[in-house]
Amino acid sequence: MDNPLFYQKNRQSLLEKMPNNSVAIIASGEEQIRNRDVEFPFRADSDFIYLTGFTEPDSVLFLIKQDNTQSVLFLRPKDPEQETWQGRRLGVDAASKTLLIDQAWSITELDEKAIELLENIESIYISFSHLADWNESLNDWIGLLKQKVRKGISAPSNICDLDKILHEMRVFKSEQEIEYMRKAAQISVSGHLAAMKAVLNSDYEYQVQAELESAFVKQGSPRVAFSSIVASAENACILHYTENRSKINKQSLLLVDAGAEWQSYAGDITTTFPASGKFSKPQAELYELVLDAQQAAIQAIKPGGSYDQAHQASVKVLTTGLVKLNILQGDVDELIESEAYKDFFMHGTGHWLGMDVHDVGEYKVNQQWRDFEAGMVVTVEPGLYISAEHENVDSKWHNIGIRIEDDVLVTQTGNEVLTTGLPRTVNEIEQWMASCQE
Repeated sequence: MDNPLFYQKNRQSLLEKMPNNSVAIIASGEEQIRNRDVEFPFRADSDFIYLTGFTEPDSVLFLIKQDNTQSVLFLRPKDPEQETWQGRRLGVDAASKTLLIDQAWSITELDEKAIELLENIESIYISFSHLADWNESLNDWIGLLKQKVRKGISAPSNICDLDKILHEMRVFKSEQEIEYMRKAAQISVSGHLAAMKAVLNSDYEYQVQAELESAFVKQGSPRVAFSSIVASAENACILHYTENRSKINKQSLLLVDAGAEWQSYAGDITTTFPASGKFSKPQAELYELVLDAQQAAIQAIKPGGSYDQAHQASVKVLTTGLVKLNILQGDVDELIESEAYKDFFMHGTGHWLGMDVHDVGEYKVNQQWRDFEAGMVVTVEPGLYISAEHENVDSKWHNIGIRIEDDVLVTQTGNEVLTTGLPRTVNEIEQWMASCQE
């Protein structure tokens, strides 16, 4: 854990937004079996990390707002035998001081202590995304508390969705979070540069993936933020292609969508570049069109501009360009109205970014696209995908998939691109890749 005061402040901010006589319950999650007796690598729930900085499984946080607010953490106790096999645990005794938590208890005491902590509480706040995981425990706890009514003890009467409060907090990044995200972004940049260099001497997509992710690890990133996409030729027309096993067609483009994680915050970049180091004319024309669309969207990102305005800016540029290239035919405004562009650009222009690569937070408020505000971080990722299945399109465009993605922070006066340092234009990419061969 990097800075316990940061996580303590997050807890205090959440408690301030909760009503009196309420409790928020957040779990880190459990290890999951991949196959037989092998677990998937564990990564704690983002809400839990945001409030504790703690990353061990089988942990539960209670935030209690009554006359005095308090934080209570349940976690695995020290166990020398288990730690010999599975690694060190923080343990109950060290938790309060290390994590700045008011009280710490063994997870084995959860059911017993939860009854005490929920006495005379009116509302329980819990993520409705995980409500099914809590139904049995909540039913048991509330049922036992109802049996104490003749002792003057009341049971909770409201179950509320914690996401409404907590996820809105996470939309706005603090200075500490922005520093984490700058670091995640720049580690991600280094990986993409390594991929651009590696493709010149690689035969398979997975070989490029190895160099990409090696660059992340060398700079201290503990894991990728999501499964890396390394897609050659027609594979780039599959939006979430992650097999990364195909032989690279040296006359094709390679689309790489990948990001590193740093202090539990995600980077998310997409680069598209020629496997040979040189664009063909059709590849270059489509690439520059997507880049123009991305730049138009980035220019629309500023306080007061709406989330949808950035998307519409990219749609306008892409549709206009597709008409000029004779890939679409007709009036630009009518084509936008009919969403004809969706044959080639079928996703949004971006998404919130933070501890989750598709980060939490509402995109609309009162059914209206929300305005950008300082502290938000969003990806900007227009694309064009023309597979051979588009039989009505000239074959020179076939099997070209292009996406260009950067991470953008909304500032008080405009925006800051966090993922700087990549060659982006056709000329910049060709010159940079040529320098790798010298």
